[in-house]
Amino acid sequence: MMDVKRLPAEYIKNLPVQNRTEVDKELKTALASLNKKIVVLDDDPTGVQTVNNISVFTDWSVESIEKGFNEPQSMFFILTNSRGFTAKETEKAHREIAENILRVAGKLGREFLIISRGDSTLRGHYPLETIVLKETIESRSDTKIDGEIILPFFKEGGRFTIDNIHYVQYGDELVPAGETEFAKDRTFGYTKSHLGEWIEEKSNGEFTAANTTYITLEQLRAFDIAGVTAQLRNVGDFNKVVVNAADELDVKVFTIALIRAMNAGKNFLFRSAAALPKVIGGVSDKPLLTAEELLGEGTENGGLIIIGSHVKKTTEQLEELKKVSGVELIEFNSHLVQEPEAFQKDLDRVIKTTESLVGSGKTVAVYTRRERLDLGDNMREEELKLSVKISDAVTSIVSRLQVRPKFLIAKGGITSSDIGTKGLKVRRATVAGQIRPGIPVWKTGDESKYPGMAYIIFPGNVGTKTDLKEIVEILNKD
Repeated sequence: MMDVKRLPAEYIKNLPVQNRTEVDKELKTALASLNKKIVVLDDDPTGVQTVNNISVFTDWSVESIEKGFNEPQSMFFILTNSRGFTAKETEKAHREIAENILRVAGKLGREFLIISRGDSTLRGHYPLETIVLKETIESRSDTKIDGEIILPFFKEGGRFTIDNIHYVQYGDELVPAGETEFAKDRTFGYTKSHLGEWIEEKSNGEFTAANTTYITLEQLRAFDIAGVTAQLRNVGDFNKVVVNAADELDVKVFTIALIRAMNAGKNFLFRSAAALPKVIGGVSDKPLLTAEELLGEGTENGGLIIIGSHVKKTTEQLEELKKVSGVELIEFNSHLVQEPEAFQKDLDRVIKTTESLVGSGKTVAVYTRRERLDLGDNMREEELKLSVKISDAVTSIVSRLQVRPKFLIAKGGITSSDIGTKGLKVRRATVAGQIRPGIPVWKTGDESKYPGMAYIIFPGNVGTKTDLKEIVEILNKD
């Protein structure tokens, strides 16, 4: 058992820093030598939190994957939404994805690497997703996967890995991830904050903390490219590599060493948060998006906000939103899901009211009841079925809407995925950038219900208490 302690947030500022110019120069050289298409599998739509001018495909057909490979950008995303899947559905989807990537790569004669973009607070189908990818790739090609990179750092969300312990920032304190509400997730819960122990816990001992390779902050801050490259070249048997990081520069230094190891013949899979795709994809920084960029010519209709996430941060942000004048709030009594007739009646009420208000120029926020539906530990499967019905109902608010809102915000990963794919019927979107750090915006494709709409994907566990309120105030300005 590793010693785990809380840290003051100021701790990060006191760490030594690298020479940014030197790091960026070496990274540019390394990226130029990486002749691989990067395919990011996103288990909900929030993984594009750091990128811009990148495509997101909402299906993994051969046709869509080939389009992604043929784009000039080095990287594209596939939205799997697997965090909302059962284990069986996740396994099936990832096998199909790997098979289709191999088929396209073989046809086009292209090399590739796959990043499994997961939650920066460590929730999701891990290690199932990367195990299925590894087994499929190895059984259907000559490629042997040597190891897996674990890199959950995500600065914009306050997620840092220090001394192999993953932290979530709460105000002025860094709290070990295993002590947070996210670790108590009813589907993807865990107890360990030390990433080596977390790997051991999640893999039921198949991969151990002792056999994990650790890339330390000290190495990265000392710009020890040769030392890190040597460690990576020694990884085998699909053992894990934990990367410590407290700044994007740490990810950049690691990426230089990683590319050198891959160019020397090593093959890896990746389980990471949003920082690594941006760095290895060579995505440049872009200023936060403005209302003018997002709304264009605009419309006389009001905007629409759909709030499905139940995490504490989302509920706090909703309370702040209630202070905004001119925003109409509608609570959907989602707990009526156990009474189908009453549930449908309440949903019809919500849709009718939303339609009328948005059409009259009012911005509307629809939110599900803040208490989680809890049927008890022996009813998890029934609870999951009911939660799917609730999600389908929330999505239908958008799919049944007869007026076009001037903007759409979806709060929560699964909520935003279902609204994007089922409500808006998006097949391909372009990531315009971010409206706030860690809060991405899609521009919807021509095939969608509302082509060219600014669709703001607001993760449930990201943002300050006032971010939702301030975003709505910006977009509601005349």
